[in-house]
Amino acid sequence: MIKENKNYRPKMSNSKVEASFPVSVMDEFGNKREKHITGERPLIIYVDKKEIVTLMTLGNNPELLVLGYLHNQGFIKSIKEIKEIQVDWDVDSAVVVTKNGSADWEDRLKKRTVTSGCGQGTVFGNIIEDLDGIKLPKPQLLQSSFYRLLKNIKQYNEVYKKSGAVHGCALCKNENIEIFIEDVGRHNATDAIAGHMLLEKIKGADKLFYTTGRLTSEMVIKVAQMRIPILFSRAGITKMGKELSEKMGITTIARAGGKHFLVYNGSDTIILDKKPLIKETSISI
Repeated sequence: MIKENKNYRPKMSNSKVEASFPVSVMDEFGNKREKHITGERPLIIYVDKKEIVTLMTLGNNPELLVLGYLHNQGFIKSIKEIKEIQVDWDVDSAVVVTKNGSADWEDRLKKRTVTSGCGQGTVFGNIIEDLDGIKLPKPQLLQSSFYRLLKNIKQYNEVYKKSGAVHGCALCKNENIEIFIEDVGRHNATDAIAGHMLLEKIKGADKLFYTTGRLTSEMVIKVAQMRIPILFSRAGITKMGKELSEKMGITTIARAGGKHFLVYNGSDTIILDKKPLIKETSISI
């Protein structure tokens, strides 16, 4: 009998590239200034010599992005299915080698849905049907703790503060940010965090997920696949995003910033232990 290797990690390159670049610009007064712009480059994913998709990415966490993308698209269930991930920016490609081949991926690859996802835009297979067996916990969230978490998140967004044009996502536990990743699209950042969770064997049941972008159906689906029960954003939510969060039992909080937030699903999980005074409440959102 072969002993299971619980510490298994696939062979992976470390191909992080610069996130921003200096350029010369002219301001409204006609003055020349140096500013940074965000990097964006294509990354073609090949699995067992088969081209799967091209993602537009910042290039900060390409190996984690590839791993999380394959998992969230339903191509792999376990990290042990992956033998190797090698990223080569000279040819803008990521080469993935599986352990048991990918011949059974054909049906999923035939079913493509064009989405609103920035940086991606396509999902494969019957993703929503794959969610039927997922059961999420229903943790409670203290309003006071949530406020402290929102304050802590303000310390991040390094690339955004320098050059803009990116989204940021975070895996959180209680009031702490366990990992924060930025990319040109929130879906890429989400997938990179999913890859990190797979690699480090992190469970999602006691976590919260933050994104700077809107809460669309895709974001809700990805968070459900990561088994995370609470999703929040400083942006808004779409109709399908709300409907899926109700179906999956995900607490969704949008327009979250300062002392303000709107709970679109899961209001019974929020303990209102620190209601702000009326004068503290913003009415502009």
